[in-house]
Amino acid sequence: MATVEVTPLIDVVFLLLIFFMVSTTFIRDAALAVDLPEAEGVRMDREAGDIEVRVGAAGDYAVNGKPLTRNGPQTLLRALRDAQRDTQTASSDARVVVAADAAARHDAVVHVLDAAKRLGLTRIRILTQVRRSPPDEEAEDGGQDSG
Repeated sequence: MATVEVTPLIDVVFLLLIFFMVSTTFIRDAALAVDLPEAEGVRMDREAGDIEVRVGAAGDYAVNGKPLTRNGPQTLLRALRDAQRDTQTASSDARVVVAADAAARHDAVVHVLDAAKRLGLTRIRILTQVRRSPPDEEAEDGGQDSG
């Protein structure tokens, strides 16, 4: 009569279990409830040495009004370097003004910030527009401007 030894089979199963436990990466999904702040902006005047980078909804870029033919990070870096060279101020004093469309992807804006950092441009402004209050709120406070 033939018998099957179960002990070696159990050892192999435990070894496989330990192997998969050690080699598995556990993904942590962190869901944070984020309340984005509302800001009352102060109007800032444009400076002569500003480098304006516009980010379209499709992720396309324009530096100082000149659209880029390719939307890659290297093309953006070259365009920022050329714009930095063209400014009248010292290169470290140039200010980057990012005007991103509300529907633009976050990574497109991060590419602009990364390219500015790589060039040593640390003065960065992000353009927003003034939030208009709904008509109901204007009627409640008499429709008067507070500014």
